Amino acid sequence: MGITAASSIPTHTVTSTSGVGWEGKDPEFDVLFTQFNVDYDYFETYQMELTQGRAFRYFMFLAIFISCLGLFGLASFVAEQRTLEIGIRKVLGASVPGIFVMLLKDFVKWVLLASAISWPLAYFVMDRWLQNFAYRTDVALCVFLVSGILGLAVAVATVSYQSLRALVANPADSLRYE
Repeated sequence: MGITAASSIPTHTVTSTSGVGWEGKDPEFDVLFTQFNVDYDYFETYQMELTQGRAFRYFMFLAIFISCLGLFGLASFVAEQRTLEIGIRKVLGASVPGIFVMLLKDFVKWVLLASAISWPLAYFVMDRWLQNFAYRTDVALCVFLVSGILGLAVAVATVSYQSLRALVANPADSLRYE
């Protein structure tokens, strides 16, 4: 006769009331006194958020990979189209960092524009999503600044390879074929 607790869960969680002598004496006993594991209940409550988090993480990496491939292809195309211009600028004495900044400026402008458009939408969606939780928190603006800086860094790293490859090429070769 007594109350027992399972060893795999905290000791204050009741798992059995066998032998106490209340069974069958009160028909509402089974309804009023039910046992459950708090950790399992918490896990069940947030199972959908955990599953969505995993799916969002996979799709985020896929989207970043596809966007980097697109940026790489676009940078390759622009470098190929501007090969003659780069060659003429180098022959006329333009510095390599100056040409590099000129090539990156177009891409940076579009990344900053995309960030400025996406930040309000992301803030609205995240604020609505966070309202569904029991303990609410506000969306910090530093999250958006860090994401913008990381997006800019990924874009610059992706474009830099093709730009530097076009810059270190011999200008005579680019001028010869035009």
